[in-house]
Amino acid sequence: VTTRHAGVVGLWGAPPQRSPGSSPTGNCRNGGAILARAKTAPLPAVPPSKRMKSPSNIMRQSSLTKLGSMINTAVNKRAGERTYSTDRVRVGRKAVAVESNENMVRYVLIKRKEVKDSNVVYADYNDLRNGDIQWCFSQVKGTLEDDVTEGKFFASFVIFCTKLFMNMSIMFFITADIISCVEFNHDGDLLATGDKGGRVVIFQRDPISKNSIPRRGEYNVYSTFQSHEPEFDYLKSLEIEEKINKIRWLKRKNPAHFLLSTNDKTIKLWKVSERDKRVEGYNTKEENGTIRDPACITALRVPTIKPMELMVEASPRRIFANAHTYHINSISVNSDQETYLSADDLRINLWHLEITDQSFNIVDIKPTNMEELTEVITAAEFHPAECNVLVYSSSKGTIRLCDMRSAALCDQHSKLFEEPEDPTNRSFFSEIISSISDVKLSNSGRYMISRDYLSVKVWDLQMETKPIECYPVHEYLRSKLCSLYENDCIFDKFECCWSGNDSAIMTGSYNNFFRVFDRTTKRDLTLEAARDIAKPKTLLKPRKVCTGGKRKKDEISVDCLDFNKKILHTAWHPSENVVAVAATNNLFLFQDKL
Repeated sequence: VTTRHAGVVGLWGAPPQRSPGSSPTGNCRNGGAILARAKTAPLPAVPPSKRMKSPSNIMRQSSLTKLGSMINTAVNKRAGERTYSTDRVRVGRKAVAVESNENMVRYVLIKRKEVKDSNVVYADYNDLRNGDIQWCFSQVKGTLEDDVTEGKFFASFVIFCTKLFMNMSIMFFITADIISCVEFNHDGDLLATGDKGGRVVIFQRDPISKNSIPRRGEYNVYSTFQSHEPEFDYLKSLEIEEKINKIRWLKRKNPAHFLLSTNDKTIKLWKVSERDKRVEGYNTKEENGTIRDPACITALRVPTIKPMELMVEASPRRIFANAHTYHINSISVNSDQETYLSADDLRINLWHLEITDQSFNIVDIKPTNMEELTEVITAAEFHPAECNVLVYSSSKGTIRLCDMRSAALCDQHSKLFEEPEDPTNRSFFSEIISSISDVKLSNSGRYMISRDYLSVKVWDLQMETKPIECYPVHEYLRSKLCSLYENDCIFDKFECCWSGNDSAIMTGSYNNFFRVFDRTTKRDLTLEAARDIAKPKTLLKPRKVCTGGKRKKDEISVDCLDFNKKILHTAWHPSENVVAVAATNNLFLFQDKL
């Protein structure tokens, strides 16, 4: 029986009446939880002994009593008039109507067949469930039968020898379907993925699931188009992959959607729009597109607009090319929605969305002598609110904050975020595992997170000396660094992301594991994007990796981890607890179990 339930105060009858004129106020654990009893008739008083005869009643009583005690930790205060939207959850065999307004949640216990009486309380939602998010499976996109591994071909050899014949079968899977980036748009209604084949697939949230009670995070294919094709640089004899490195959405200003996509060299601005009407009756051409003979045109006619089946079109509006010598690893749209940056290994360029043949180089760390090169740029991002501020990370584990108002070329940073190295932990792999693979500024703009190989760190922009929080992702791999170096897994670039309210962080790991860290409760979860999930709304069971000794039933040994199955790319819905996780060629969607 899950303890994430709503309940009432005074399960066996009406709570004691307060004296007239009393004004109960106070603060709960999260500050501002309110309890108030509605002016309704009390629940019928039934002795507890009569309610506790069957085991099912005992279980319901246990969950309700526990919730009642949680609610009672707050101090009563009469709530003013509010407008609520209604949702429903269940407690045993009792239905609970949940009515919410921003952070406040209204719980009403309604008895089956006895809906006349109810108690109403107000409480902070995170208080009632101890701030924990219970994740459940929502959807999976992709071919579950095919398990494509990252960067390698999976070969299966079956050899059967007899006196007459030998049979050998080799099975190869194409890696073009491997997802290389995932990104929600600003309102979370669209979700875009890019793959190694240069394709962009856009999923749209199902309107029924969005407006249902409770809300469901279900997405359907909205549009698919080929963003990039393989190219060849004949001057440098270099093959340019079609793989999509990054996708970034622009804020919506009209019925159409705009997004930026990039491979190693070329950035494209795409317009995605709907069309449900067509024009008929042209004067100079036929309906099939052929040009009419002007001599046959004896009269002019007014074209007419006819309805047609809804069609989603994706068209490239701008192509930004020939500006990067090295491979592009990041793009970020500025808060002014007019400019954006693109970063490669040694330079960061500033673009205007309307100008394709000119960009400004704002960061250049290329040394005069390439033999003196000590670090490369690994990620870059604009500040979410201040259009003049940007941050970029390096392979040496440092993060630099630059202000474009100080100079045209931001070679001199405004702030340097770097954690002092512990000499006792220095090893051959120290420089490799300290390289930052991703950096993300929080939605509020006050914090940022950085992801290195073994951990996620939270930085306060006002404190450069050390991170304020550090979360180990897979510390159990420290003893495996030698083997990870040999199979090149130590160079994997894991991404990280913020929740919509900046209270949680998510990042990926191996064996299709992904980690969720709650900054408020300091709790963390290890969850698995598994293909054997039975059906939607199935609760995810936390996984645990055993490093040695006896292994429990639900634990997995560190020696049994599959390093070919890795989650490098994740995305969190901007306002809801819905996450998208890319597990090689499959896209998993998980949501909070409401």
